[in-house]
Amino acid sequence: MSALKVTGLIKHFGDVKAVDGLDLDVEKGEFFALLGPSASGKTTSFRTICGIEAPDSGSIFLDGQDMTNSPMRDRGVAMVFQTFALYPHLSIRENLEFPLLQMKLGKAEISKRVGETAELLKLSHTLDRKPGTASGGEQQRIAIGRALIRHPELLLLDEPLTNLDAKLRHDTRAEFKRIHRERGITIIYATPDELEALTLGDRIGVLKDGKMVQVGTPDELYEAPDNTYVAGMVGSPRINLIDATRKGTDANPEIAAPFGDYSGGSWMQALKDFPIGEQLIFGIRPHEIVPVENRADFQGPTFDAEVHMTEPLGDVVILDLIANQSRLKMVLPEEQATAYQVGMKMTCGFDVGSTQLFAKETGTVIR
Repeated sequence: MSALKVTGLIKHFGDVKAVDGLDLDVEKGEFFALLGPSASGKTTSFRTICGIEAPDSGSIFLDGQDMTNSPMRDRGVAMVFQTFALYPHLSIRENLEFPLLQMKLGKAEISKRVGETAELLKLSHTLDRKPGTASGGEQQRIAIGRALIRHPELLLLDEPLTNLDAKLRHDTRAEFKRIHRERGITIIYATPDELEALTLGDRIGVLKDGKMVQVGTPDELYEAPDNTYVAGMVGSPRINLIDATRKGTDANPEIAAPFGDYSGGSWMQALKDFPIGEQLIFGIRPHEIVPVENRADFQGPTFDAEVHMTEPLGDVVILDLIANQSRLKMVLPEEQATAYQVGMKMTCGFDVGSTQLFAKETGTVIR
């Protein structure tokens, strides 16, 4: 059964349509990542799901029950905001106790839950301190604890790592996975960071302008994006998207890119439906481009390029290439990249079967 099913959700703020017909289906016990940039509708969707905001239209079902117009207290949903939102005058223990007091639980149950939650989040040694004395990572765990302690059916995490440094973000991501594994709770995690979405989500939903544009596993979104928006959101470095044109014949179509003409991709059959001269977008992942020493030995198309810039990233290096005035990126292991310096000419190759093709006017994939 779905833990959450949202259909046709719409929410306006004046003339701004923050959520525009959102459909979302999250399975019980799933860790679902909601990926989208700022102003894509993540926070408004969360606030509407948990009952802070009332939808203009649409339906919200929790565990099969229609909760569209139900009050927050009846939904069994907890939300962790981007800001920690802790009570600075209360101790960490009192911050954890606060939602349980609102639920009017007995002292014994409150004490039990505080102890369990503190142990789960490694906060037992901090309970008598004030939040202001805690580190950023500890404050984030307190905020999570205040949500978990209610034993919610659904936990919404709204960009919870934004205020943490890189190491704390890495450590806290691991904490989220541990909590999910140990509690089996259904989690929806909203983030603008594709790395967070790819590493955390069992499935990922990609949001654009308040609409869900694609849902799939990390591999599905990376290997088979439905449009240029998803292709650009998923994958680091970003996919190379290059202007191209439909050419060839009706029976044997080709695409003309600035650095060569190509055929044989998975898009070949569908490309026959496009007229000659149609403007297209040709997509190649940076990891799919490789250096070629001998064209005769390479099984696939090749092109000439010049190294414009290098971006060392530790064990790998991103090479910025110029191929007949077209800019591309490729990724090489550090030991291999040292052979290529700025200004050098090189021959590159790729597997045309790994490329993507999109209609330029709509951005929709051709497959």
